[in-house]
Amino acid sequence: MVDENDIETGLMGKTEAHEKGMLHRAVSVFIVNTEGNWLLQRRALGKYHSAGLWTNTCCSHPLPGETTENAAKRRLFEEMGMECDLTPLFNFTYREILENGLIEHELDYVFLGITDELPVINYLEVAEFKYFNYWEMEIDIKTNPENYTIWFRKIFKQVNQHIGEQKLTVE
Repeated sequence: MVDENDIETGLMGKTEAHEKGMLHRAVSVFIVNTEGNWLLQRRALGKYHSAGLWTNTCCSHPLPGETTENAAKRRLFEEMGMECDLTPLFNFTYREILENGLIEHELDYVFLGITDELPVINYLEVAEFKYFNYWEMEIDIKTNPENYTIWFRKIFKQVNQHIGEQKLTVE
């Protein structure tokens, strides 16, 4: 748990934090390939919230004592079977009530990775993946917003601005 200044205030399990709407840290990873296509995942149908929705490459919460960057790298490997350098882009705080009464109240740290490596997905976490170019994705989000997670809809345009500032090469 953290306060609005990102100062730790205690520990709580993620389900309880979402039930009570407590502010906590999260990470969101966006992967693009060198052609500029975004790697999105559709969340597994067994997820306890936002199941079956399209979202960024992966997301999660840091473990106690884990940095946000290490959490991002860990979950990228656990969900998508991928490893690459990640660049921190920005963080933002949001609070939204989800479809099942849970509350997302997160200080979300956003990371970008550039790789042409293909994912090897963990089907307990991810139903499927797809590469989108930004423009087709933006149109689909406007047409079918209910198919995308709330946090993804909140930040994909801001992430795109940062991607435009990056050199899309694998080092």
